Amino acid sequence: MPISQLCPNIHSVPQIVACTRNDKTGSKSVSGRPKVSPQLNRWSRARAVRFGQKLDRSSMRTQLPEPNPPARPLPLPVDPDDAVNLDGADVTAVKSIYIVSDGTGWTAEHCVNAALGQFDYCLVDRGCPVSTHLFSGIDDTEKLLEITKQAAKEGAFLVYTLADPSLASTAKQACKLWGVPYTDVLGPITEAIASHLGVSPSGLPRGASGLPLSDDYFRRIEAVEFTIKQDDGACPQNLAKADIVLTGVSRTGKTPLSIYLSQKGYKVANVPIVLGVGVPRTLFEVDPKKVFGLTINPLILQNIRRTRAKTMGLSSDGSSNYSEMNYVREELEFAGRLFAQSPLWPVIDVTGKAIEETAAVVLRLYHDRKHKCIMPRISKRY
Repeated sequence: MPISQLCPNIHSVPQIVACTRNDKTGSKSVSGRPKVSPQLNRWSRARAVRFGQKLDRSSMRTQLPEPNPPARPLPLPVDPDDAVNLDGADVTAVKSIYIVSDGTGWTAEHCVNAALGQFDYCLVDRGCPVSTHLFSGIDDTEKLLEITKQAAKEGAFLVYTLADPSLASTAKQACKLWGVPYTDVLGPITEAIASHLGVSPSGLPRGASGLPLSDDYFRRIEAVEFTIKQDDGACPQNLAKADIVLTGVSRTGKTPLSIYLSQKGYKVANVPIVLGVGVPRTLFEVDPKKVFGLTINPLILQNIRRTRAKTMGLSSDGSSNYSEMNYVREELEFAGRLFAQSPLWPVIDVTGKAIEETAAVVLRLYHDRKHKCIMPRISKRY
């Protein structure tokens, strides 16, 4: 059965992971019987001597225990004889990863992508391509079993986040019955937290219909609305109401960083610094613990501005000095002098940093200050 027919909410995202496999040096297969520790044998013989038992000299040779009998498959809400027929299965070189969730699948998908990121070093070779398939909104057993059957036919690896304990148990039993390798992303950590808190989890997927919207949700919505209104120096009289204030020259990433932080619930305002144009007086009246300066390498900034100028259709006949190196350097020096006037403002160098990385630095410094943690030189560039 084609994957797309299993669930209407499937999203197939091909990802190439070229991890060339070597059958000789790959994962070791467990062959034969497990060995018993010689030290364990010695302890056993010493115990027999202490209790006055006669030693059996043949037991001094390493004894191999009988292998454990195969575990019986746990009962499933299907006919146990309904085995997966692998004849004619679609076996290709592509390794499939099925991602199953009773919610949006955001958690499981990001966990898988983060793990695949560890194999970026071999993406170019394309020796072992990987395709990921997201099945979201899987909230009944029938759909879950159909997906698991298909995973067995394709030899896929199944990753699931199922908040409903019975549904998660069904997924585990089905994978064991049909020989599908699997990982439960949500279950172990949920059980550990439940044990730590001494309460039981709700068993409801995140975002389940009927749940009341939390105060945190409305706080984040309010933060996003505030941040949009305060973009690019708008309404400078409201800077005191912001949790975080970003300032820097054009194209240092103030707006995307502001939006990213706002989605985490922080009210963010950003103030542009333009050569020859005074900044709002209220910027220097704000609590300096809230303000963060952004800077960047001049060459990188020039390239970004040139690209931006082309996108905006600005002429390159010299009528605009927006992306000229002399102007770029002067503007960065102008910003540096403003930063020097307020040495309590941390200055973050965004060169080569992703938005997430810069945001992590901002939030670390913000919370360190808020909780009065000891920090190295405040004026240091990060």
